[in-house]
Amino acid sequence: MEIFNSCKQSITDCIERKYFSIAHLYSDEKPMDMHIHDCYEMYYSVSGGKQFLINNRLYNIFPGDIFFINQYESHHLTKIDSQIHERIVFSIYPEFLRSMSTKDTDLDICFQDRSLNSNHKVSLSPEEQKRFLYYVHKLTDIQGYGSDLLERAAFLEMMVFLNKRFQKNYIKDTEKEINGNAQVDAILSYINQHMGEPLSLEQLASHFYLSSSYLCRLFKSATGTTINKYITARRISHAKELLAEGCSVTETCEKCGFRDYSNFFKAFTKATQVSPKRYSQFLSGRTPGE
Repeated sequence: MEIFNSCKQSITDCIERKYFSIAHLYSDEKPMDMHIHDCYEMYYSVSGGKQFLINNRLYNIFPGDIFFINQYESHHLTKIDSQIHERIVFSIYPEFLRSMSTKDTDLDICFQDRSLNSNHKVSLSPEEQKRFLYYVHKLTDIQGYGSDLLERAAFLEMMVFLNKRFQKNYIKDTEKEINGNAQVDAILSYINQHMGEPLSLEQLASHFYLSSSYLCRLFKSATGTTINKYITARRISHAKELLAEGCSVTETCEKCGFRDYSNFFKAFTKATQVSPKRYSQFLSGRTPGE
């Protein structure tokens, strides 16, 4: 299997083939802004030393940490500009993973279980890291006759291992795992609880008794992104989820806090490369067309 050196190439390959792709990345690829994409992402940190913002949670990243991110969760890497940033990223087509699941073994658990007792991160032990890297090397070394079957078999074995490990990861004190500042945690929580309402910078500053300039500096310093970019990314994530649940485009626009359809259309199309209507038609199995 080919290893990509660009996350965007890996995502494109995954979606086009409706399969899975692997990228081995370093600090030479510019990290994306707060973003979402139509495939699952499995991010394994080789070098650590970074910070991950996923939805409304901030995580420190250490060597051996692995993150599971679904297609509705916006995410952004921060504090990486001048550091070595080595990681292995799997892009996985959701329907492909579901097709390999059975009624007794749901391989989606690591991407869909967001209960109070779990989160996106698993810290692998040294032995577990060796086992994970064994699967990565096995997948990338397979060639010749039967490679398609052997790839699927190795991938399936890896996902069973990771899901079993994920289910053992119930963290008693998430504050020890999640990096944050009480003010920023409160701001992230407030934004996510009021997604369908107007959320202006002035309104947020007033609610938290902060000046607008200080609020912007505080948020950017902690998360690596701006408040406006964060709010837009979270609204688009929520919009994709609502459309997948069968909500109309108009209803989705209103529920996500976009009071102006033109702004919703522009933001959604920029983030997903497809209009809300086409995205909804694709999900419903109809032929896309405006």
